[in-house]
Amino acid sequence: MTKWEKKVVLVTGAANGIGKAVAAAYAAANAHVFIVDIDKEHGESLAAELAEKRLSATFLYGDVAKETDVHTIFETMKQTHDTVDIIINNAGISAFTPLEKLSFAEWEKVIHTNVTSVFLFAKFGVPRMPEGAAIVNIASTRALMSEPNSEAYAASKGGIVALTHALAATLAKNRIRVNAISPGWIEAGNDQELREVDHLQHLSGRVGKPEDIVRACFYLTDPENTFVTGENLVIDGGMTKKMIYLD
Repeated sequence: MTKWEKKVVLVTGAANGIGKAVAAAYAAANAHVFIVDIDKEHGESLAAELAEKRLSATFLYGDVAKETDVHTIFETMKQTHDTVDIIINNAGISAFTPLEKLSFAEWEKVIHTNVTSVFLFAKFGVPRMPEGAAIVNIASTRALMSEPNSEAYAASKGGIVALTHALAATLAKNRIRVNAISPGWIEAGNDQELREVDHLQHLSGRVGKPEDIVRACFYLTDPENTFVTGENLVIDGGMTKKMIYLD
């Protein structure tokens, strides 16, 4: 029996990449996992794959940026489960567009998908979360440092970090912990072949893997870690701490 046995875990953006690894790990720990994504094909495929392993998972289609979709997600969940113990807000998109070409619609889409979704899942999820529940929001090291043409993405990830400690303060009365994870460079299956120089940019000597973020999620949702809330855990192999000198 694990600490997550029979817990109800909701993971957004869970059809691919980091979210997929997180959802699969909680299912393997004998939690019931709700896989939320707009990618119906891969979301249903993951749910079927987990079912073949006799693990418990349900795919729910929904756009996390839309209030009606998020409300519907929780109403659907209620048909089989009265509560949700853990929410992992992982869904996100990026847009690296020159400032003068960044449209308001594109800005709005990134902000709503990345940070408004965190607000919506708290708004509709918290009424169904018991004491001891936990929320983990996936931010990014782009909340702490930037490169050109990343305004929308950086703003959204910085907003997630700020919203995390605001929610932690608000939900302290409910004994619900809220933390963020800021991943650095994670090889999530969609990168080109990595070079040695890519790994050497990290104090750890390697680019990150989805499993690195999975372990952080387990730490932050461990029911024994009640003294950790409002934090932003940077998981980046030391990349943001490494000084790089150019010749």
